Amino acid sequence: MRRSGLQIMSGLFALVGNLVYVLLLAVINGSVGHLIAIFIPLLGSIGVAKMLGASVYISYPMIFALIIVFGLLRGVLKYIEQYSNHYIAFKILATIRNKIFAKLRVLCPAKLETKQKGNIISMITADIETIEVFYAHTMSPIGIAFIVSVAMSLFIGFVVSWYMAIVAICVYIILGCIMPVVSSKSLGGEGVVYRDKFSRFNGYFMDSIKGSRDIVLHGKGADTKNIIATVSSELADVSSQIKYKISIIEAVTGLLISLSVLAMLGTGISLVFAGVLSPAIMLVGVVALMSSLGPVLALSALPNGLNQTFASGERVLSLLEEKPIVVDIEQGENFEFESLELVDVNFSYNDKTAILSGINISVNKGEIVAIKGKSGCGKSTILKLLLHFWESGSGSIMYNGININNIQTSSLKSNVVMVSQSTYIFDDSIVSNMRIAKSDATFDEIVKACKSASLHDLIMSLSDGYDTRIGASGVGLSAGETQRLGLARALLSDCRLILLDEPTSNVDAINEGVILNALRKNIENKTVILVSHRDSTLSIADRIYYMKDGRIVGGDSDD
Repeated sequence: MRRSGLQIMSGLFALVGNLVYVLLLAVINGSVGHLIAIFIPLLGSIGVAKMLGASVYISYPMIFALIIVFGLLRGVLKYIEQYSNHYIAFKILATIRNKIFAKLRVLCPAKLETKQKGNIISMITADIETIEVFYAHTMSPIGIAFIVSVAMSLFIGFVVSWYMAIVAICVYIILGCIMPVVSSKSLGGEGVVYRDKFSRFNGYFMDSIKGSRDIVLHGKGADTKNIIATVSSELADVSSQIKYKISIIEAVTGLLISLSVLAMLGTGISLVFAGVLSPAIMLVGVVALMSSLGPVLALSALPNGLNQTFASGERVLSLLEEKPIVVDIEQGENFEFESLELVDVNFSYNDKTAILSGINISVNKGEIVAIKGKSGCGKSTILKLLLHFWESGSGSIMYNGININNIQTSSLKSNVVMVSQSTYIFDDSIVSNMRIAKSDATFDEIVKACKSASLHDLIMSLSDGYDTRIGASGVGLSAGETQRLGLARALLSDCRLILLDEPTSNVDAINEGVILNALRKNIENKTVILVSHRDSTLSIADRIYYMKDGRIVGGDSDD
């Protein structure tokens, strides 16, 4: 952990913002509610003291009446306290989710290119749910424990004896301050490790489910099962270590409670023998301590789950503070695509192994330019640099003679669109899926784009045509059909430059020919850059650049 527990708590508390008044309401109601609950058995002890002859000025009917009233008030105040705590928790969780999604919009798409999708999903779900414990069950208990401990120390001091009050204060400090710190240090390492392993397990498990088809087709089911079993075992080992330490902490806490009661009882008995207290009043002091331990014991138990909360909080706060690899340019220039030129472009991830070296490419309006090379040679990386996923290490990327670093991000996105090898299908109608590319597209424009991607006949064969629901709950599309839908989206958009990453990798030779012919005939005033390792895909290109090991090693022209 880069932050201490106190720093994480401060960071999470800062997110409360203008909900602090609700937190104060929860603390006040909780404190009053606990004091009322404490006074219910305390009133009983006062009644017993009265029976034993102590000077008690409250009548028996009044004692019974107060017990009934306090019991009813306890229920009402407990409800208000819990309602306030969970109101804060759910409001804050909604705020945190909004902040995370807003941050991901800034960090992406580069953030998702780091293959942390499963980890991010785990953060949005499991980590945030864990943080809910902090807001609902941690913040107000701290305030409640402090107020109740101070109030009961004063009560014992003024009503019973200041000697017994000093014992009570020592007990409150040991159980409410020292034990939580010791527990936190004892569980700190395992809590962070558990949260990290849990997140990794979540990410790997979700990726395995999503890729189950490919896992089965490639006969990797047994390997995947073994890996999941290994990760699960490691997670279980850490969980066992945590539970073992928690059991020891709970045993020590129980022992301390017994010793505290004995210390209070011993002090009271000593005062009785010294003639300072009557046995009845001494009994009131012991009952006052025993009935007031609830709030400090709640603090003592917090570290059992709080270390995982801190680990989750650390991950969330780190994401919210993460700086984007590329910052959106809001004050740059606007343009309408006419030409593109890459001049001596170099690129590497984290300034380590070079991915691209000295790339020089030029593209003019209306051309279909291809980049050919084996997988891993850097073809797709070039396309992502053209969309400003990352900053190039050196060299320049020029649109219409304007450096990409000086172009307004919204203008770049309105001119350039990329169709990747995997197109995401939303659980909605085909029309709605198409309008992702152009929200105000007419039905005729959608049909035209689908025809250009050789998708129209397939759609018309479906029961509801273009209104057919596809995605998770609807009709499933094959990999090739999904790829064609992505191509149709690109053709529907108003972008003048279309980047195609292996546009026919998931279709057979016949469909590939249909798509390429349709693409060649229907691109109109659009420009296309496509990357592929298949000669058949490159047949429609006007010019081809050949790549090897991150370098352009040749080019030709079909003009």
